[in-house]
Amino acid sequence: MTQPYDPSKDGAEMNFKDRMSYGDYLSLDSLLNAQNTWTDTHDEMLFIIQHQTSELWMRLAIHETNAARACLLDGKTRQAFKMLSRLSRIFEQLNSAWDVLRTMTPSDYTAFRDALGQSSGFQSHQYRQIEFMLGNRNQAMLKPHSHRPELVALLEDELAQPSMYDVALRALSQSFPLPDEVLNRPLSETHQPHPAVQAAWSEVYRDTETHWELYELAEKLVDLEDYFRRWRFNHVTTVERVIGFKRGTGGTGGVSYLKRMLAVELFPELWHLRTEL
Repeated sequence: MTQPYDPSKDGAEMNFKDRMSYGDYLSLDSLLNAQNTWTDTHDEMLFIIQHQTSELWMRLAIHETNAARACLLDGKTRQAFKMLSRLSRIFEQLNSAWDVLRTMTPSDYTAFRDALGQSSGFQSHQYRQIEFMLGNRNQAMLKPHSHRPELVALLEDELAQPSMYDVALRALSQSFPLPDEVLNRPLSETHQPHPAVQAAWSEVYRDTETHWELYELAEKLVDLEDYFRRWRFNHVTTVERVIGFKRGTGGTGGVSYLKRMLAVELFPELWHLRTEL
């Protein structure tokens, strides 16, 4: 009879008394005890884990966005490209999570929906931080966090820094002069499409060999926004599939609100120039 394999005979550590273990390193006791359901329904666990894991991926997205922005400001373009590529993959993971949530039917969700109260993903401060970092700086969206002054301070601090697109435009201006109203607008405001910016990016795309680094930066940003838009679109279709056109728990229009968000462009000139070319 074949004996069961014993990893310790190959040198595997088996005794973790007073030593760092896998669970210790990852704080698994805290992590796996954070799924506190409010009802005894089966699907509430799915709903909670879906949103908790999304928040973890968003935390990583913030980490990578901060690092990419710092690298671009420091002239470390290649390092920034790696982080921007990783950001796109993070949003790909966030997209995949909707596939799991879509297995929940309207009957499943309505069984525990009342327990959510007024809580809603609309109130995610990390999602708001990501939007601010990427350039969608709608200051009205500070209001859902007014009950948490430390979160308002965090988001206001972000509004005082250049967005990812602002940093990209600074890099663009080193090769193509851009108007003062583009480069020196108030940082807390959302960048508005400008013909001079589109003309500059268009020149980059017309002569990629000369401007390869800017060309690659532009495509990294387009790739990122592509995945970000898919995430928003999948959010819309998932909500419509589960609750139809009901108003959201947080008081938004639900699907109508989410569809409005689909029209938001983070890096507008990089999309508009395609028609021109």
